Amino acid sequence: MIELRKVHKRFGDNIVLDGVDFAVQDGETVALLGPSGVGKSVLLKHINGLIHPDAGEVFVDGQPVALLGRKDLAKLRTRIGYVFQFGALFDSMSVEENIKLGITDEACSSDGDYCRDRVRQCLDLVNLSPETAEKFPADLSGGMKKRVGIARAIAGQPTYLLYDEPTSGLDPVNADIIDALIEKLQDELGVTGIVVSHDVRGSFRVGNRVALLTDGKIRMVGTPDEMRDSTDPAVRRFLERDFGTHVAT
Repeated sequence: MIELRKVHKRFGDNIVLDGVDFAVQDGETVALLGPSGVGKSVLLKHINGLIHPDAGEVFVDGQPVALLGRKDLAKLRTRIGYVFQFGALFDSMSVEENIKLGITDEACSSDGDYCRDRVRQCLDLVNLSPETAEKFPADLSGGMKKRVGIARAIAGQPTYLLYDEPTSGLDPVNADIIDALIEKLQDELGVTGIVVSHDVRGSFRVGNRVALLTDGKIRMVGTPDEMRDSTDPAVRRFLERDFGTHVAT
């Protein structure tokens, strides 16, 4: 389980998170919606300790993330796969070498046969051919880079997957492919996921629940149907930006 309790974060005079309460139950995927620049990625980075709150608490599996020492935090991170917004692949490394970086178990990462098998398993899970392992990021389309980034995130068999704008910059066809892949991984791997996005349609597709972050706070959390039926003006404005005037009232 992931839980944020009254989390505050500011950068200079900019208040990004203003007492955020947010929880994700084991086995579910929650889509975190909000306008660009509202702090969705900042919230995500609190979960694996890349950012610490100014006040409040962040728990993963009951552990207070901000209070963990270096070794315990490193151990926690082996259970958290992180999908960066633009893939964050290393251009000088092959796809295989990039994916191997996600194998967090030291004994496994030093076993060449295991790594080769695991890389191919992960490529298969993200619907890429085994031959992709020999390519370099420059040889890949934007959609393929996103999928390789996801393959790296799942290589260490994490309990949690954090997706930071996984469909950003993609055309609608490739965005649909990534959304379908997120659904597939939830079904096949049983991971607990958070998908940060500003894409309402994709979020409603992949999320068991959807949360809206605006003005530093979680304005609403609910199922896609509950979100569609909301009468909250802030929720309505955000949804109608994507769905127009046809959202149910």
